[in-house]
Amino acid sequence: MLKTKFINPKLSIIIPSFNNLEQLKKCINSIQKQSYTNYEVYIIDGKSTDGTFEFLKSLSTPFYFISEEDDGIYDAMNKGIELASGEWIYFLGVDDQLYDNDVLTNIMSLTNNTKIDLIFGDIEYDIDDNYPFIYSTTKKYKSSSWNWSIWIRNSVHHQGTFFRKSLFKQNKYNTKYQILADYAFNLDLYKMNFPFVISPICIAKCLSSGVSKKGNWNIYKEEIQLKTAASSVILLPFFYLLAFIKFSMAWLIRERK
Repeated sequence: MLKTKFINPKLSIIIPSFNNLEQLKKCINSIQKQSYTNYEVYIIDGKSTDGTFEFLKSLSTPFYFISEEDDGIYDAMNKGIELASGEWIYFLGVDDQLYDNDVLTNIMSLTNNTKIDLIFGDIEYDIDDNYPFIYSTTKKYKSSSWNWSIWIRNSVHHQGTFFRKSLFKQNKYNTKYQILADYAFNLDLYKMNFPFVISPICIAKCLSSGVSKKGNWNIYKEEIQLKTAASSVILLPFFYLLAFIKFSMAWLIRERK
């Protein structure tokens, strides 16, 4: 019986960072423990002042960094994309960690299917009581889906997605969207019908402190804008109504806490 050869492609991991040293250390540690080793890591730091720079200087290959002012998280991610030399790209939040030591081995084995361009997995939220959270605290596990429901909500999680680098050749994250540029990019990918696979593997543990989880109206305003830009102005009333319903539900969930 013939055995399938593991292709073992190079993975570029990009971590935007700003003044979050202790969480960054935990994030880096979760990568260093991985059984999969064909990776490079780019920490794109926004000129932190909390000791992050000194910590980054202590890291060695395959960890690389730049520390300079940027125009927000998506600008940092775009810088990372430019530096990346891997065939696949993965973004990890500074306050997130890989779920277990074999996550990358398990996910990268799926790249044996050379026709796929996207890999989606699950994430688990680590609820931080110091931050508002728009989802029910009893629903900490988020699975991915890649279908029409993406027009209702961002149905894949950023820390649960692996991208073939070629997807970024013509487009990167639109920095006019300060909160949901990843959602806008996902909608564009969905419309282009790239081949994908959804895995039941839990990829990362994520804190609930992300700005997109705070549930304020600015998030939904941006969601209306990007959905309209990706479709038609005719749908603007529908997207506005949907955003208002989601905003109201998020408010009710927070009030029950």
